[in-house]
Order: sequence, then structure tokens, then C-alpha cells
Amino acid sequence: MNKDHPLHLLIVEDNSAIASNVAEHMESRGFILDFATDGQQGLDLALTNYYDVVVLDLMLPKLDGWDVCKLLRKQASRHIPILMLTARDSLPDKIKGFELGADDYLTKPFALQELEMRVLALCKRQQLNQSHLIQVEDVIIDTTSKTVSRDEQAISLQHLPYEILKILAEEHPRVVTRSELCQRLWGDEPTDSDALRSHIYQLRKALDKPFKQPLIATVHGVGFKLEAK
Repeated sequence: MNKDHPLHLLIVEDNSAIASNVAEHMESRGFILDFATDGQQGLDLALTNYYDVVVLDLMLPKLDGWDVCKLLRKQASRHIPILMLTARDSLPDKIKGFELGADDYLTKPFALQELEMRVLALCKRQQLNQSHLIQVEDVIIDTTSKTVSRDEQAISLQHLPYEILKILAEEHPRVVTRSELCQRLWGDEPTDSDALRSHIYQLRKALDKPFKQPLIATVHGVGFKLEAK
């Protein structure tokens, strides 16, 4: 796992002992974790924040894992890899989970190392499935060469302004909060409050200033988005 960009997981599990064991192992391996103890809380977090993988228990209060999976596939702006975590080992249950949009299935009890390997495999699969070209309006980002063009003109960006643009493009048209940007850029490391502002300024200077139509919009009190014409 890339230490500069740790993977962010949402664990939706109402069994505190299992959640604690998962936390101890995965955090020691460099993952960043959020937790939900019922299906509704898990759904709300998954739709609000960015996660590389959602580890989703099947039997949950308020909304069960099947309902959460179904609603995520309907409402999320991107495909979020979902790993179902359950005591049910019957084939019909697994088929139902896959039909509702689960990407993988792990039966309790499980080895923590296997959970880790399955999460990493889902992340790798997600990266391979994504196109290396992202286009929003007249901006094209090549994630393989890490180059950017706008209106067929090359745009030179430093590393962090490029990463900010890539995140905003991947999440377009959703507003990306300041806290989410900081989390994805710097992880849990303490960050100067002016650092993000400085990189946004550099991005706007390169991407918006030479053109008539600005693309980066500030949603005051929330965050930033790419704004279509």
C-alpha cells in the first residue's frame, strides 16, 4: 500500500469485538478506518465521504446489508467496492449479495490477513477498471502520464494541484468537502489550514486564469467542485 495515499475504509459492523479486531489489524497496516454500527449510519457515511472500500456486515440494525448495498448502488455518484461480511455461507445468500451489487463476500469467522488481502484486491481491481482518461467539459486528465490539457492546451501542474484536480474530476459533479480533500491528500497528518488554500490558488491560476470560463467553484462553508457550463 502506498504510504503517501493510505486506503480509506468504511467498516459497517454492529459486533464491537469484530470491529475492534478489524481496527487493530487494519490500522496497524496503514489503513484509515471509519466505523458505523447500523445500516443507516453506514449508508449516510458512504454517501457523504470518500472510501476506497466499504466492508459491510449483512445482519445490521435499521437497514440490513442487502438494503445498504442496493441503495448505495442506486444513490452513489461512483462505484464504491463493497465487501460483504457475514455469517451466512449459503449459496443463495451469496448470489443475492452479488446481484445487489456486492463485489466480494467473506464468511465469518475469517482471518484478518484474508480480509486485508481481499480489500487490497478490490482496490486493485477498481483501479484497473477505471479509464486512464477523465474528461470534464474541455479539461482532459491522463492519469497514466499525469498530464492535463484544457481546450487542447497543455496545463502544467505541480503534484498536489494535480491531485486536487483529479479528485474533483473523479467526484464531479459532487461537492468535495475541504476535510475530504485534506484527508485524501495528507491522510491523518496535521496540515496547515493555509496549505489547501495555497494549492487551490495555484490550480486556479493554471487552469482557470488563462480561460474565459472558470471551472473550479467554491461552495462556501463546504468545499469545492468542478462547475459545468
